[in-house]
Amino acid sequence: MGKQKKTRKFATMKRMLSLRDERLKEKDRLKPKKKEKKDPSALKEREVPQHPSCLFFQYNTQLGPPYHILVDTNFINFSIKAKLDLVQSMMDCLYAKCIPCITDCVMAEIEKLGQKYRVALRIAKDPRFDRLPCTHKGTYADDCLVQRVTQHKCYIVATVDRDLKRRIRKIPGVPIMYISNHRYNIERMPDDYGAPRF
Repeated sequence: MGKQKKTRKFATMKRMLSLRDERLKEKDRLKPKKKEKKDPSALKEREVPQHPSCLFFQYNTQLGPPYHILVDTNFINFSIKAKLDLVQSMMDCLYAKCIPCITDCVMAEIEKLGQKYRVALRIAKDPRFDRLPCTHKGTYADDCLVQRVTQHKCYIVATVDRDLKRRIRKIPGVPIMYISNHRYNIERMPDDYGAPRF
C-alpha cells in the first residue's frame, strides 16, 4: 500500500506555554489577579440616561411653529418623483411655517449621487433651506440625523427610508414626515401641537 497523503493544515500555530504554567520560573510566571472585595454597605452607582426636560411624558414641548424639519436624501428624490414642492407641501401638511434643514452629510450624499440627481442638489441649495454643520467623522446621513434628533428634540424628521424610520420611532417625542398618496403626511404628531401654550 502507498503512503497516505497528509493534508496540510493552514494557519496552525505552534503550541505555546501558558504564562501561568508551573514549568516556568517564578519570576517569568504571570501572577494571579487578586479580586477586590466589594463593600456591601457601599452605595451602588449606575448610569441612567437623563430624561429630556423638553418631554412631558410623550408630548414634546419644544415642537411648535415655525417647525424645523430635518430632510433626508431620499425624501428630496421622492418629492421630485411625486412632483411636490418641498416647502409648500410641508406647509400644506402642518398648516404652519416650516423651515427645512439640511445637514452637511445629506448634502454630501446628494453630491455623491452625481449628475443624475442634479435637480435634487439644486433644490437642496435653495436659500430657504437651513444648512446645519456636522462635527463628526464620516458622511453617513442616517447616523447623523439620529444623533442630532437624540440631542435636540426640536426637529421633525422627513424621510422615506424604512430603517431610519424604525430607528427614529425608538426616540420619544420625534415626529416623522413621509410621503404617501402624492402628499406629505406626519406620524406621531399630537393633535394639540398647533394650540397656543400658556
